[in-house]
Amino acid sequence: MMKKIELNKVRNIGIMAHIDAGKTTLTERILFYTGRTHKIGEVHDGGATMDWMEQEKERGITITSAATTAIWDEHRINIIDTPGHVDFTVEVERSLRVLDGSCAVFCAVGGVEPQSETVWRQADKYGVPRIAFVNKMDRTGADFYNVLDMIKDRLGANPLPIVLPIGAGDIFTGIIDLITMKAILYNESSLGAHFEVGDIPSDMKEEAEKWRHHLIEETASYDEHLLEKYLDEKEISEDELKSAIRKGCLDNTFVPTLCGSAFKNKGVQRLLDAVNDFLPSPLDIGSISGFDPNDSDIEMQRNPTEDEPFSALAFKVMTDPYVGKLTFMRVYSGKLDAGSYVMNPNTGKRERISRILLMHANKREELDQVVAGEIVAAVGLKNSHTGHTLCEEKKEILLESMEFPEPVVEVSVEPATKADQDALSKGLAKLAEEDPTFKVSIHPDTGQTIIAGMGELHLEVLVDRLLREFKVK
Repeated sequence: MMKKIELNKVRNIGIMAHIDAGKTTLTERILFYTGRTHKIGEVHDGGATMDWMEQEKERGITITSAATTAIWDEHRINIIDTPGHVDFTVEVERSLRVLDGSCAVFCAVGGVEPQSETVWRQADKYGVPRIAFVNKMDRTGADFYNVLDMIKDRLGANPLPIVLPIGAGDIFTGIIDLITMKAILYNESSLGAHFEVGDIPSDMKEEAEKWRHHLIEETASYDEHLLEKYLDEKEISEDELKSAIRKGCLDNTFVPTLCGSAFKNKGVQRLLDAVNDFLPSPLDIGSISGFDPNDSDIEMQRNPTEDEPFSALAFKVMTDPYVGKLTFMRVYSGKLDAGSYVMNPNTGKRERISRILLMHANKREELDQVVAGEIVAAVGLKNSHTGHTLCEEKKEILLESMEFPEPVVEVSVEPATKADQDALSKGLAKLAEEDPTFKVSIHPDTGQTIIAGMGELHLEVLVDRLLREFKVK
């Protein structure tokens, strides 16, 4: 049983990025450092923990958002690894809806790519506070400052570097922390797990001072004493600076930006510190509003405390080979014991949650109770789908559900033999339950089964899953 962690030390974050910017590798490193996996999985070996479907391992891409938990510096971080392919937009949209903050990953060579823009706009839509991580600093052609300019020009955001890289490409040896004004040099042989903190190299002093000045100017509007102290050359404590950066990050005024190389394990620990220091806890987000199920004009509020009535939003349904149907939910208020009943105001039925699981990509841990601010998977819900609200009986509330785009590509599918028809329709029904952007229909004239989705890759993967998971030919 995990020890109980205060709500202000919980972070629900997503990692969003363009294809191949290194989201999954980064998540793997985070799980490794926070002690949840003993061996680091590599995407190109097909051994990544977050990519648990067969197809994900083969293609080296992430398709579904796996939700997982990590502990770092007494903070509990719930991470949702979101896919980067545009065909899986619904997964990203769905994750952002239940997150409090997010970490955008950019490739140091490619910078801001088209999908980064799409995801960024989605995050703007939900007003999600972000920090940025410029990954792959060890690749030839890596340019941190170029990526900063691209974030300004293409995303219209205001990136605020908190660390600077020492060298780039093959000579990327470490980073300079602008908050403590120290250099962190990584030891190559220990895979970056050991590092030395030293003074800033003399040839980088000027550059570091310039960006330190920029950092203080930007954050000064959140704490007027900072600028005075800086101009009078008094010492500024780390906590003062951090709290000012945090306020600006929560307001979406600027995006604290870090850099490193997840593959070489450089800069990942700093990123985890930044998640704890700057991203919001469920308390910072405050109350969530919903409606009375019987009268949609009456607005209701729920605060993130245990004393309020229970309310949660189901944001993903997954078929698990061992326990059947898993419903991932974000708990917004109150608490719930395993084995108790909840009401689903969308269907008007009460359902029993038999077990509550804390997910780690594809391993699971049983919980007796879940409290506000957590992201968990529930077993035993039969009629609850994506976007449904779950709440306490007699004290019902309807949280707004999510909007999903209409499918754009259609294909017809035929089973190999008549005997496979049953398996096919069962499999399609299960897949449609998991994924709201996937539609199944029967063509009125030809009687063929038509499936529709968000793109060719999307349908290709779904057909692949029919063959593997549901044994349809």
